[in-house]
Amino acid sequence: MARFRARGLAAILASLAWAGGCAGPASANGRPASVTPGPAPAAVLPAPAVAVAVTPPPPPRLWPFKHIFGADYVDVAAIAERYALKPAWVTSGRTLELADAQGRVRLKFEDHDRSFFLDGVRVFLGDPTVGYQGSLWVTKIDVIKTVVPLLRPDEHAAQLPPPPRLIVLDAGHGGTDDGTSNKQLKLLEKNLTLDTVRRLERLLVTRGYRVILTRAEDRYVSLDQRDAIADAAHADLFVSVHFNATAPEVHGVETWVMTPQFQTSTEAENDKSMIPVAYPGNRQDFANILLGYALHRRVLASLGTGDRGLKRRRLAVLRMLNCPGVLVESAYLSNEAEARRVATPEYRERIATALADAVDDYAALLATVHPATTLPVETHPPAVSSH
Repeated sequence: MARFRARGLAAILASLAWAGGCAGPASANGRPASVTPGPAPAAVLPAPAVAVAVTPPPPPRLWPFKHIFGADYVDVAAIAERYALKPAWVTSGRTLELADAQGRVRLKFEDHDRSFFLDGVRVFLGDPTVGYQGSLWVTKIDVIKTVVPLLRPDEHAAQLPPPPRLIVLDAGHGGTDDGTSNKQLKLLEKNLTLDTVRRLERLLVTRGYRVILTRAEDRYVSLDQRDAIADAAHADLFVSVHFNATAPEVHGVETWVMTPQFQTSTEAENDKSMIPVAYPGNRQDFANILLGYALHRRVLASLGTGDRGLKRRRLAVLRMLNCPGVLVESAYLSNEAEARRVATPEYRERIATALADAVDDYAALLATVHPATTLPVETHPPAVSSH
């Protein structure tokens, strides 16, 4: 049996006590999962009826809610009560923190903020937190799809996949698609993503994972082809690597996972007809948020950069996936200081190492909710950056 990576697992469990079900069948707009038909079953005689005692599954844990402001909301105090966390106002009526028995702040919510903090890491919600009746309230769907999966994934172990073994790595852009750039430093996103992915591939293979690349050279691969490669390979995980660009003063790490059905993405969709659709990527909503948090947390810790947040978006490379998927924007080429760092092989190696460590963290977490499974064998424990 493969051994746990002590430092990776210890780090994630020390900061997390880190939920579930499929989002429904793919809509007519979604591509069906790739299925290889098996042989026709042989004719058999029906088995005799036998009385079997069946233990019913535990009932779902329902949340008390109120219908306010046109949606169903859960009182943050109810989250605190269920998970034995102590609520305390930092700013009366505005900022509420929930701490564990050791006094460590686990959650922080702020009135009219569309994000919250879990162990100091910024996570975006579908809708803003609101103040009501002397407390703060979060939409029920945000509690079910975001807060609880991160806080207590074991509550939905049956809906979470086993630890990953086959990983598809996607180097963003390529060929005629340069992606973002920094003309002064002569940097093209397509070259930086490919170099980072090749480094990540080497690290993951060394640690015992199987890896497939959507592109191994400077060539154009359509967005549809990228997730189709993952689906055809029956991948356990999809990681898309990118570098960002916007106003020059902006810097930091931004991580994206698929938006749950019926929620608005962090960057609101222009096409509102997408919101009620259950895409194939929604089948892994709970694994998606765990994966995204693991990657976002590790890259932040390794690079010591700005926290742009774990966000939701119905990205083309995430919508049609039949496995958990994430897209990471680990730096801004439009920011002079970050671009100069990304230009160095050493910094890209740090990014790749952080992503590999995050995959280990995610695998170790899934192993805790599926204790009968084993982790891939590695030749040495993953290094944890001290930066």
